[in-house]
Amino acid sequence: MAQVNGETETTETVVRRLRDGMAGGVLSFPLTSFHDDGSLDPDGFRTHVAARIATAPGAVFPACGTGEFFSLDEDEYRTVVTIAVEEAAGRVPVVAGVGYGWAQAARFARIAEEAGADALLVLPHYLVAAPQDGLVAQLEQLAARTRLPLIAYQRGQVAFTASSLKRIAAIPGVIGLKDGHSDLDRLQRLTLAAPEGFLFFNGASTAEIQARAYATVGVPAYSSAVHAFAPEIANAFFTALTDGDDKTIERLLRDFYVPLVELRDRVPGYAVSLVKAAARLRGQPVGPVRAPLTDPSAADLAELTTLLTTGLDLVGAAL
Repeated sequence: MAQVNGETETTETVVRRLRDGMAGGVLSFPLTSFHDDGSLDPDGFRTHVAARIATAPGAVFPACGTGEFFSLDEDEYRTVVTIAVEEAAGRVPVVAGVGYGWAQAARFARIAEEAGADALLVLPHYLVAAPQDGLVAQLEQLAARTRLPLIAYQRGQVAFTASSLKRIAAIPGVIGLKDGHSDLDRLQRLTLAAPEGFLFFNGASTAEIQARAYATVGVPAYSSAVHAFAPEIANAFFTALTDGDDKTIERLLRDFYVPLVELRDRVPGYAVSLVKAAARLRGQPVGPVRAPLTDPSAADLAELTTLLTTGLDLVGAAL
């Protein structure tokens, strides 16, 4: 595990730091920077992730979905996680993404551990549907092969029942669950089944849209893709949510977040490529997306520019 103040973290320390971070800020998922030829741009990523960390997120999650984990080879992954750990310098927890089957996930886990990550986000496994016993076994196999704490991510073909949640929470090292299904009935059952101290957070696409609803079932913490390109907007929304400022929440939802989601939903993959395009509009050196994703069309980019300007105006910032 990483070292904080010169001491190696325990799982309990990681949980405490994550809980404190989740209460104090959004969870930031930085973009992975590429050159125009598609090669990794380490300097661009360092600039980008340093700028995210400077805006005080609750934690930083490199090489996850927004960071195009699925397109990185192992050497690139090592570079990305190492840079994130160096730039965080113990100020915020670093949770690296891992995925595919457990054998490949364990390879990435070893790299993240060597790079000094604090914990791992276990992305949904590749391609196939699986029964509950298999979903539990996937985490058991990975947990047996890493010292890093694990956060499970249910999305797509991964969806835990309450009984399975109890089983994964009993696996040594499994500390939390990120939810991307937005099924609040199921999520409430999971939170009630979980042991005290188990971490939950809202991982829906553009999570701010459903942040108030998630909070009603005991999951106020959330990831923010908007933080990757407009931390001013993301932090203003988080402050309004924390303060119960419904007027500001609804203005930001109506005039920025909902139109952003409508634009995002036009093209598969825009959940990442629009975020990257918006970051480029803000001068962030993140470069293009890698195939199979595609960058936005000229017309959609123009609409995104107008929308981003509107959102920044709402919080007193400029493009």
